[in-house]
Amino acid sequence: MKLKIALVGNPNSGKTTLFNSLTGNNQHIGNWPGVTVEKKEGLVRNNKDITIIDLPGIYSLSPYSLEEVISRDYIFNEKPDVIINIIDGSNLERNLYLTLQLIETGVPVVLAINMMDVIAKNKDVIKSESIAKLLNCPVVEITALKSVGLEELITKSTDLVTKGYKYRPVVWYKEKIENIVSTISEKIKRKVEPEKLRWYSLKIFEKDEKVLEDVKLDPKDKEEIFSLINLYEQEMDDDSESILTTERYNYINRFIEKVYFKNKIKAQSMTHKIDKVLTNKYLALPIFVLIIFLVYYLSISTIGGLLTDYVNDTIFGDNGLPGLVTGWLESINAWPWLIGVIVEGIIGGVGAVLGFLPQMFVLFLLLGILEESGYMARIAFILDRIFRRFGLSGKAFFPMLMSTGCAVPGVMAARTIEEESNRKVMIMTTTFMPCGAKLPIIALIAGALFRGSPIQWLIAPSAYLLGILMIIISSIILKKFKGFAGKASPFIMELPDYHLPSIKGLGFTVYHKLKSFVKKAGTIILVAAIIIWFLSNFSWSFALTSNAEESILASIGKLIDVIFTPLGWGNWKAAVATFTGLVAKENVVSTFGVLYGFAEVGESGAEIWTLLAVDFTALSSYSFLVFNLICAPCFAAMGTIKREMGSRKWTLIAITYQTVLAYVLSLIIYQIGMMFTGVFNIGSVFGILALIVLIYLIFRPNKYLKKIEPKSL
Repeated sequence: MKLKIALVGNPNSGKTTLFNSLTGNNQHIGNWPGVTVEKKEGLVRNNKDITIIDLPGIYSLSPYSLEEVISRDYIFNEKPDVIINIIDGSNLERNLYLTLQLIETGVPVVLAINMMDVIAKNKDVIKSESIAKLLNCPVVEITALKSVGLEELITKSTDLVTKGYKYRPVVWYKEKIENIVSTISEKIKRKVEPEKLRWYSLKIFEKDEKVLEDVKLDPKDKEEIFSLINLYEQEMDDDSESILTTERYNYINRFIEKVYFKNKIKAQSMTHKIDKVLTNKYLALPIFVLIIFLVYYLSISTIGGLLTDYVNDTIFGDNGLPGLVTGWLESINAWPWLIGVIVEGIIGGVGAVLGFLPQMFVLFLLLGILEESGYMARIAFILDRIFRRFGLSGKAFFPMLMSTGCAVPGVMAARTIEEESNRKVMIMTTTFMPCGAKLPIIALIAGALFRGSPIQWLIAPSAYLLGILMIIISSIILKKFKGFAGKASPFIMELPDYHLPSIKGLGFTVYHKLKSFVKKAGTIILVAAIIIWFLSNFSWSFALTSNAEESILASIGKLIDVIFTPLGWGNWKAAVATFTGLVAKENVVSTFGVLYGFAEVGESGAEIWTLLAVDFTALSSYSFLVFNLICAPCFAAMGTIKREMGSRKWTLIAITYQTVLAYVLSLIIYQIGMMFTGVFNIGSVFGILALIVLIYLIFRPNKYLKKIEPKSL
């Protein structure tokens, strides 16, 4: 029997861990039709007839966020056979609110109480059998992190369908409410499915606009129903939706007393002890900065760097792939141009990017450990204190975190910010964070052009911290303009307990991120590398040339390189690499690999430094890095910005702002830096003027501040 099971739960309930444990590698990730929210589907490991649909993390089925609308629409339009509602056993009260709403939908529900290992460790007691009787649904105790109870969970889910399920509503509302709901049910019973009758009746009681549109009440019936509801609202001095919310929580409070017993003599939790240090008012930020420096130090300068050097020396070195392929092609008398396009174009271009795979592996692994352990949630809490001073909230950290993997989901994550002006700021600036595609650029600059420098280990973490700093500075600057005026929205979040990351969960996270990177290397970057090779090896007469300066690409690059001369890297190769980076940021390194002939020297850091040192100094290379980190992102991210902004005008504003800010920063870094070496010229004047303008924009008064502040408290 083919079954569809919807996986529903609150954020931080362990839903993603459960989904990964149930499906393994049998997953398909895309987008929900018409929207850019991620959609996950997977087949159960040992039963390919069962499909698990991982719905977005939500707190309720009210239609106030896109995630809630998607979940509601799926449940009612796609009609899953069963809902698995995963709840955090250590926080039943918050999680059960969604459970009550799911049961009201009439779809068979299996309750999966997660984190039972934490419950046992705390010596708390949950009476699962009592919960099952009170809610009239099967209950399974699980520990998703350790894959405990998952077989029983799937068995009980399939039994609900194969053995037949009959919906019997559990009543948890006052008699007067039930009487009104019964009246509504009588009026609409011919308009909806029997098992959905109670859900629709309750939603009409709440005056849910979407449900009222779907049901299309007769004017006379609508008037009668709303008259009853309005009278009850007057009696209770509250709106109908709030009345039902209160009733549900009242029931949950009575419910908890019967099924959940906390250990009253429990010692202070380890999480609380750790948080006394990691979220300390004075220590939290320095510790966060130290951790980020350590992450990038291990990823770029030590473990990741050593692994990358080994891969480049053995696979892409002279005696590795380039030498073997060249020898084989020469042995079969292949055309010289074909040898060039394969060895210099494909291996030199794609290999230049793939060579950084070990560093990306270490980075994604370390960031995954921080996220799964529960520390990343604390960073949002820590940064909220800082962000709030500049008109942002801690919610801004989540788009930033997503952007460290890829800018596209980072931009989409900005929709969690309710206040429109703050959302616009984050959409425009979250791409400043160094994503996985920018890591090869960072690693190239740090590993080659700063090789042997005492500050080499600072380059990578400075890129991460620069992204955060530019988001803060941008918030200060932009909020002084009318289109961005606004104040920080409230930020409330639950901090999960610290726990050891799951090896399986980390494996899935790192695997999928690296898989996406490799897939791009084999498609977009491969095509770009081939095109770059041809353009750099053929002249306008379409004759093969050994002098790259006479190539088509060089002539194009020389038309635009003057733009970047004040930034210290006004050479055509760097200009071309920057523009190819708009297609995919990895193309920057790929283009360098082709134009500088990385495959010919084996790609070790010292040899690459020799090639790049012709056109770059340490200062100009850092200027180049900053520009490519901050400027307009790749085409995919630009498209996402357009969808999220919903306007060509705002998209153009965003891309222009990103590029201008990148240019100004690079100009300041290079020109002011050159002054410290004793060079002062017209470029220095422009650098000083740019710095003055930037400082003025940061510190000028905000004339819109009074308009958005409350007049009284």
